[in-house]
Amino acid sequence: MEFKDKQSIYLQIADYICERILLGKWPSGERIPSVRDLAAMLEVNPNTVMRTYDFLQNKEIIFNKRGIGYSADDNAANKILRYRKERFLETELPDVFRTLYLLNITMDELNSRYTKFITDTFPVTT
Repeated sequence: MEFKDKQSIYLQIADYICERILLGKWPSGERIPSVRDLAAMLEVNPNTVMRTYDFLQNKEIIFNKRGIGYSADDNAANKILRYRKERFLETELPDVFRTLYLLNITMDELNSRYTKFITDTFPVTT
């Protein structure tokens, strides 16, 4: 995994874990890698992974069963979507709006490109 400079490593690892859960690679209720295993896999300090796991536990996305390890919550996917949507709306969308304003891009232009993107990327099959 390559880390970016603009975001804390533990948050990038949290995004990685969330993506694995959303993609079904780490299904709800099933065990996820231990702190040490994930730290070795990502080549980071185990304390960083522990910070990530604490963060995700506070968001109720994962939980720890004593003696068994960490698992994805049964409702993890919905919680991830809620968390990521909230983060996008609060931190990323204002930057998008600023750029739209500075570049004088109208909502009509944006809407037509968004519609084209959705149609090209997710074609409807009947």
